[in-house]
Amino acid sequence: MTLGKITERNREKSPNELTVQSGFCYNSTVMTNYRKRIADELLAYKLSAMGAVLVEGAKWCGKTTTCEQHAQSVLYMADPASRNQNLKRAELDIYSLLDGAKPRLIDEWQDAPKLWDAIRFAVDHSEDDSGQFILTGSAVPPRADEISHTGTGRFARIKMRPMSLWESGESSGEVSLGELFAENGPKAASGIELSLSDLAFISCRGGWPQAVGRKGDRALITAREYVEGVIESDITRADGIPRAPDRVRRLMRSCARLQGTQSNLSAVRKDLQANDVRTLDEDTIHSYVTALKKIFVIEDLPAWSPDLRTKGSIRTTDTRYFVDPSIAAAALGIGPGDLVNDVRSFGFFFESLAIRDLRVYMDALHGNVERYHDKTGLECDAVLHLNTGKYALVEIKLGGETLINEGIATLHKLKNLIVSKGMKQPAFTMVLTGTGSFAHEEDGVLICPLSALRQ
Repeated sequence: MTLGKITERNREKSPNELTVQSGFCYNSTVMTNYRKRIADELLAYKLSAMGAVLVEGAKWCGKTTTCEQHAQSVLYMADPASRNQNLKRAELDIYSLLDGAKPRLIDEWQDAPKLWDAIRFAVDHSEDDSGQFILTGSAVPPRADEISHTGTGRFARIKMRPMSLWESGESSGEVSLGELFAENGPKAASGIELSLSDLAFISCRGGWPQAVGRKGDRALITAREYVEGVIESDITRADGIPRAPDRVRRLMRSCARLQGTQSNLSAVRKDLQANDVRTLDEDTIHSYVTALKKIFVIEDLPAWSPDLRTKGSIRTTDTRYFVDPSIAAAALGIGPGDLVNDVRSFGFFFESLAIRDLRVYMDALHGNVERYHDKTGLECDAVLHLNTGKYALVEIKLGGETLINEGIATLHKLKNLIVSKGMKQPAFTMVLTGTGSFAHEEDGVLICPLSALRQ
């Protein structure tokens, strides 16, 4: 690949180089060893309907590579060889940066926030108001005041995360959430057999594309280096405020210890006090956590508030998660062997892994994932919602008959509560497990290994 003076690439394609996917053409020959992502179909679909699509997510999760498969020309804003020149052109002649075959990919657009309004204007005045631009960003723009329009009606949004097990080839995909919501899912299906050691390795490796397929310690390096990058420099990109690496490291360790819990800032501060000599005040903790969210490192799970006419009994604190369980492992400096030797902690890491995958799959179904917890202690790990109003209840258990039975009991109790309050029944209930490789029903609840699931 040859890069021009402004880090620009244009492609001329013949008809046999185009593949039709979800009603939109994208280039399947750009990268011969490209591993298809769930976001591919979502991106193609949204490009067919909207003028521009913003693809956001953590660094190294594969945004640029995926978007390159759909683009006809590319501008890499962060390329050091041309970054200063591109920023100057953004100030003096911003529309020249938009010239190129469409769809045009603007990679790391947030480096020049004025691009947002320029693209909106270009879409408004284009003869073809769909499939014009793709933007990628691994951080929320620190200078949001330079954006005067929300982009409503012109921009669609996609959030990419590290690979799910279905994308990495570690799920059979025989159980489809979409089919379960449509009430034609399988009553029995096989997953890929994963041992506790396999799950521990996957949790510590994460779904980073450059790590998937590697073996041993080489596969774990990506997550470790990702965390070091966040600590040393990336967190500053969120708002331009320098932060002491040792403080960032301590905070990330605290968040790792609290993953899967409804921990507010006070709880984070208490954990810091219990595990470190020095601590941070709540205002500082808030600024650090906010910065980590802006660069898509932390992605908390919102609380579900069903219409039970007893709102006061429902906990509304979000549940703490990283975007990938490997971040927590790297922040704590632990590996697969540590998880296997501490099954209780392993349960939280598996829960984080399952939540990551459920979010990826539900995005593809235009739905979302939330968590239920009330003052009586009744909780449900994941509540899946479609935009049609259908929902499902999911308990996440690493494995074992006792834990699975606990999950079944919890699901029945919550389902009965919901129905007694006049709400419609869930489309399905599921215990999502780590061990085991066979999906089946028990007492009306689907017991499904994560290694059998897909969107």
